[in-house]
Amino acid sequence: MDNKLRRVYVPMTESAFYILFALQEERHGYDITQETKKLTGGQVVISPGTMYGTLSKMEKDGLIVLVGEEGKRKLYRITELGREFLNLELARIERLYQNSKGESYGN
Repeated sequence: MDNKLRRVYVPMTESAFYILFALQEERHGYDITQETKKLTGGQVVISPGTMYGTLSKMEKDGLIVLVGEEGKRKLYRITELGREFLNLELARIERLYQNSKGESYGN
């Protein structure tokens, strides 16, 4: 895993997290927005500017890949590298949660 990318994506922004999380299935930007709203009960709303800027950066960095198009909508999916970053972030969030409960992580 590239250390430069690691510094960019760890810790991950909430928007980046939900974009990668949603892209465990093939989706386009609007669908990612809808899935994020559903998962968060409407508490996290990703603006179009943030969505498309993040998708572009993640594609360039190799975390996601363009898999096709539906009309004007581009379909993306997470890559193996993207999964590595998502798993790092999930482990980081789990550690924070365990620590907040006063539990030692990994015990």
